[in-house]
Amino acid sequence: IPQVHGASRQAIQHVRQVLEIEMNSATDNPLVFEDKILSGGNFHGQPVALAMDYASIAIAELANISERRTERLVNPYLSNGLPAFLTRNGGLNSGFMIAQYTAAALVSENKSLAHPASVDSIPTSANQEDHVSMGTIAARKARSILENLKKVLSIELLCALQALDLRTGENQGKNATAFAPEGIETRGKKPGVGVRAAYRKARKTLPHLDRDRLIHEEIAAATRLIDSGELIEAAEEAVGKLA
Repeated sequence: IPQVHGASRQAIQHVRQVLEIEMNSATDNPLVFEDKILSGGNFHGQPVALAMDYASIAIAELANISERRTERLVNPYLSNGLPAFLTRNGGLNSGFMIAQYTAAALVSENKSLAHPASVDSIPTSANQEDHVSMGTIAARKARSILENLKKVLSIELLCALQALDLRTGENQGKNATAFAPEGIETRGKKPGVGVRAAYRKARKTLPHLDRDRLIHEEIAAATRLIDSGELIEAAEEAVGKLA
């Protein structure tokens, strides 16, 4: 959704611009030149602190909307005919119910972490440094939110793969059409070319969930796959540059 993902992307572009300027700037105090010495506040980390807080909010929003997409996949009242929690034996198996719990917990944690660190300050050095940016805290929180986002996206990926299996009949044998709502064809439905390429890439390492099992390792494997960029590469090989 460009109104959400585009806004976060634009925010990250701004953050990158700020950080590149700061990384290529002098942060010493004073600045010593051949013929003069200039004192100033170049040591202050407020530009980085504000940028990191902005990044935290932008990244947290990506996790928020990802978890909502996962909810639409696992909720039978919203999924247009998919079985509850994407399992064929509801009641006996819980499918991706707990995985969605995990995504919701990570998103809630992100909401706390996204509180701006830069609005805080505490004097140090006998009040010589009477205003402090808290930029390091902001950066650490942004990194934590990013790691949580990867896990949330990984859970969405696993659910999306499972939903494609159920919708298209992949990995299910004779009972593939058992969940087709009236008037909706299941077998024969095909995702787009780019989605199929990403699906094939993901299914090489991420198996179909046919019954309840621990999926911690699969979430970790999905995180590594997302981190590697290989899913995007697979899709772009099929359809061209995405962005």
